[in-house]
Amino acid sequence: LSVCSKLCYAIGGAPNQVAGSAAAFFLQIYLLDIAHITPFHASLVLFIGKASGAVTDPVAGFFISKSRWTKIGRLMPWMLACTPFTVASYFFLWYLPPFVAGRVAWYLTFYCLFQALTTLFQVPYSALTMFLSTDQKERDSATAYRMTMEVLGTLIGAALQGQIVASAHVSHHCTTNVSANITNHVISLHEPSFPEPLDPLSHPVYMIAAGVIGGVYLLGIVIFFLGVKEKDDPYALTSDRAIPFCKGLRLTMKHGPYVKLTASFLLISTAVQLEQSNFVLFCTHAADLRNHFQYLVVTILASAAVSIPFWQKILQRFGKKCAACGISWMIPFAVMLVTIPNLILAYFVAFVSGLSIAASLLLPWSMLPDVVDDFRLQNPHGKGHETIFYSSYVFFTKMSTGIGLGISAAGLEFTGYKPGICKQSDDVILTLKILIGAVPAVLIIVGLFILLFYPITEESRKETKLALEVLR
Repeated sequence: LSVCSKLCYAIGGAPNQVAGSAAAFFLQIYLLDIAHITPFHASLVLFIGKASGAVTDPVAGFFISKSRWTKIGRLMPWMLACTPFTVASYFFLWYLPPFVAGRVAWYLTFYCLFQALTTLFQVPYSALTMFLSTDQKERDSATAYRMTMEVLGTLIGAALQGQIVASAHVSHHCTTNVSANITNHVISLHEPSFPEPLDPLSHPVYMIAAGVIGGVYLLGIVIFFLGVKEKDDPYALTSDRAIPFCKGLRLTMKHGPYVKLTASFLLISTAVQLEQSNFVLFCTHAADLRNHFQYLVVTILASAAVSIPFWQKILQRFGKKCAACGISWMIPFAVMLVTIPNLILAYFVAFVSGLSIAASLLLPWSMLPDVVDDFRLQNPHGKGHETIFYSSYVFFTKMSTGIGLGISAAGLEFTGYKPGICKQSDDVILTLKILIGAVPAVLIIVGLFILLFYPITEESRKETKLALEVLR
């Protein structure tokens, strides 16, 4: 694979991350403080939206596995067809409708559409790794390029969104007359639900951010299409038949390495998603860092982007299971931030968290092709199973993160989160600290413990590679 091909392939994954990052960091606070949806309804939007994306994964895998080869490939047409609809659904996700009663339904509809459409792109895009090259090192290299660009995309999305919409969340009256502001909001609690945003500029700035990110989305897809050529299954014989989807799904769920890998990283990805979705709320309400949250988010993602090549060297030198230990680095520092909310410490925690997030992003996508190769060796006369592996993996991770986000937003509702006020109750602040510190720590520890039983080692990878070369 040429460097140009790897770069174009990597750029293709960035737009999804740009949009997904903006939604991960800012959608919850947008729904609560701009659209003034109750935390309970926000939890419904977040959970059902993630669940709809998760349900789309096996459906997408089913139809893609039955797709025929075209002049531009079998996977490429799916990615091109869903892109314009994805951009449109993302744009309307950040639109504040003029009506009040149906806002929950509005955001639920467009978040579900956005999640489903990104799935229709992500499943064939991630499976495309198997059709770029037959060499494990080449695929690992392409995955490292992809993860670097996806983390950069996450950085761009969070930075663009953060810089454009920061003015909507920095309320000057919170710093000048806090007691009077709290009193005014306590009085206003008896007014009808869904009041208009306090800042009249907050709606347009979110629309501007959505338009800019939509443009980035289209540009990335054009570069991807022009620079990547999809190859047909390099191992399959002409007489081999595609594995039926249901049979392939049953075989997938019985494949030991896949089950252990998926169980481990669905817990780890849930921990990372909880950190992302609650970080801005934590900085705003629990750590008194409302003027710094956009810079802290950029620090996290810049650290993650820069450290991807470092983790690629680590996994090549010491193995992928050994590199997974780096995911645990964020635990002690996150606990320190919760207990000592200091500005300098916050930036240091952000930097270390970025290192851990980079490892959690790179490793599962680097290890999944090894699992697919192992399955191929055990089932040598079937083809079309790649999309089944990738779609079901994304399904489980999305379901777990959706459940985690739903529970976290419901926890804020239960403890009495009030949108728009400068000072939240002690129960809300404690809940945010638990969601940032304790819960991710437990999930990461359990996930890494499960990964200890993952059976594919560097030696078995080399044996599988040799056996597949003979087969090819």
